[in-house]
Amino acid sequence: MTEKPRRQFVLREIILAGEASNQEDLRRRLARRGFKTTQATLSRDLREMGISRVVEGGRPLYALPESSGATNLQPIVGAEIRSIDSNESLIVVHTLPGAAHTVGEYIDMRNHREIIGTVAGDNTLLVVPRSRKDIPTLLKYLKHKLIEGKA
Repeated sequence: MTEKPRRQFVLREIILAGEASNQEDLRRRLARRGFKTTQATLSRDLREMGISRVVEGGRPLYALPESSGATNLQPIVGAEIRSIDSNESLIVVHTLPGAAHTVGEYIDMRNHREIIGTVAGDNTLLVVPRSRKDIPTLLKYLKHKLIEGKA
């Protein structure tokens, strides 16, 4: 893999972790990981990757573009959810039989920085949060996105 794809891969990891709020933060974090870049190169990478700067919870962050497939799945996903619940470690989404994989794919395509991943069975989906403290926020987010279908 050449320098640019490796740098953009690391940049994506930094953004998914929610570790930077401006380009100087991004540049410093890339440098710590072995990628000394100029502001111009970083701006070009952000533009090529479709990364935008958003405000979430009153805090500026960078966001990866949503997959266009996620938007197409939303009407299907909302109809397949039966319930969403959690304990202190995981979030469980109950779906109609055979629908857990589709719901998991929809969640994964959204690239939410507080979700590590999903594991789907037939009618049950586990959502693994980055931290236990994120669970209340993620429950609200999932109910809002999955059940209400709001962007």
